[in-house]
Order: sequence, then C-alpha cells, then structure tokens
Amino acid sequence: MLIPRQKSPNLTVPTLDGPAFDLAASTTERGTVICFYRGLHCPICATYLKEFQTRVAGFAERGVACIAVSADPEDRARAMAEKIENTSLRIGYDLDLQAARDWGLYISTSRGKTSIGIEEPDLFSEPGLFMVTPEQTLYYGAVQTMPFVRPHFSELVSALDFAIANAYPARGEYTGSLPAKTVA
Repeated sequence: MLIPRQKSPNLTVPTLDGPAFDLAASTTERGTVICFYRGLHCPICATYLKEFQTRVAGFAERGVACIAVSADPEDRARAMAEKIENTSLRIGYDLDLQAARDWGLYISTSRGKTSIGIEEPDLFSEPGLFMVTPEQTLYYGAVQTMPFVRPHFSELVSALDFAIANAYPARGEYTGSLPAKTVA
C-alpha cells in the first residue's frame, strides 16, 4: 500500500510527441498529477481523459504537471490521443504491469471486445489517480477496481487551491499500531 508523505514508486514511461517521462526527474513547483487509465478499449477512459485535458492549464497555473499513462503500446496510445482530440495532455504508454502493481493498481484480464468493439489487452491496469509532490512523496491517491465512478478533476483543482492556501498536509500517513476495540 502506498503511504502519504512517503516516497512513491518510480515511474518512467515513453510519451507521445516528447521525451520520456521520469517522475524522479520532474521539476515542477508543486508536483505531478498522474492519471493511470485502462487503455484505448475503454470508452469511459476516453471521456475521463477529455475532461483531464480541459484541466491541464488549471493544474499548470498551480505549479502542477499532468500526465495520463496506460499499458497500451504506442499505436493504441496515439489512437486514444486522436480519439480525445488531445492538444495539451502528456500521454505516456507501455506502462509495465509490475510498475502498475507497485502503484497499487488492480490488474484485469481480457473479456474480449468492449462495447465499442475494441479488443481488450490480455492484461491491463484499472484506473488510478495520484498527486505526487516534487520530492516524489504521495500527496493524494485513489485506485479503483472498475472503470466507473472516478474522482473529478475539477474537484482536485479546487482542493489544490485550499491545500495551497492553508499549507494542508497529505493525510492518511499514520502507520503505527491501532488501539484495541473494546466491546461494551
């Protein structure tokens, strides 16, 4: 399990139309939002990435970089970029599934063609959304077992405004022992 305020796993992936993304080499003021998506086969991912793309400038204004990453190979990642008419979102591909597991993502097996007629890969990761600080510690994280009901990027942007204004720390960092529950 990833723990807030502790170092996140490394993440290095090739990207479309740019140099490889290396989280350890990121030099943003306030960190990076990493959106792991299922892949080209997922219509919900396409809708989600379209929304993410509309928020890239808002994150940048707050000193936060953005990247969307999947285990898809380059051709499928490029097809997704075209599908969402991408103009501003950095897209990484060829995510190693062990790296996905290191990030706490769930791995699914193929069920054949999806509702939009695209074959699922044999194995792929389910969605996850993370914000990592410039020191590469976890600030925010959400993982899912299904493609449905994802965090809203607009809420994350608003939460960042609050966090910045109030120097709000990452929460959920306690890993010590817990008190025994007494039964009345």
